Amino acid sequence: MGDVVAYSSAMRRLAVELSKVASDLRLLSSGPRAGIAEIILPAVQPGSSIMPGKVNPSIPEMVNQVCFQVIGCDTTVCAAAEAGQFEMNVMMPVIAWNALHASTILTNAMNTLEERCVAGIEADEARCRELLDRSTAVATALSPYIGYAKTAEIAKESVKTGKPIRDLVLERGLLDARQLDRVLSVEEMTQPGVPGKEKAR
Repeated sequence: MGDVVAYSSAMRRLAVELSKVASDLRLLSSGPRAGIAEIILPAVQPGSSIMPGKVNPSIPEMVNQVCFQVIGCDTTVCAAAEAGQFEMNVMMPVIAWNALHASTILTNAMNTLEERCVAGIEADEARCRELLDRSTAVATALSPYIGYAKTAEIAKESVKTGKPIRDLVLERGLLDARQLDRVLSVEEMTQPGVPGKEKAR
């Protein structure tokens, strides 16, 4: 039964990876107010029964449950394969059933996830921009210009007061508004080099 065990374990690994992706989608779409809400999942049902206006991550939740079942099927296959004696294994029916069942439901779950969820995902650009503007992580880009100590000081004050990094830098007169726009540009931070400095041609 070694070949079936290998096949089943490969499906288990796929299920673990797929379930992690589904969980990430659930977390990224959590909200609409108290969660991360960076992405918008396509609605596949009227809405939440306890939170009107909320889009439930129904498809990723289904995928999680299928993946848990696949992991259970693999456990059964492993135990049944180990129960063989010499060159005979009377547990072949339960091995075959679980391996085939896992393959069928995992295939269906992946197809449904792609068609009814992934294909319709949208980024909530306003929410992503809001989170970026409030993030103290962008302060890192200031270090080459004002030094680590002042950057850390500003980041800590931003956390304490809730004031944006940009406002604190301007208040202290550490950089002018035009330069600061380039230094704190998240678009520039996605490019190689130091944000705000001229790129070599």
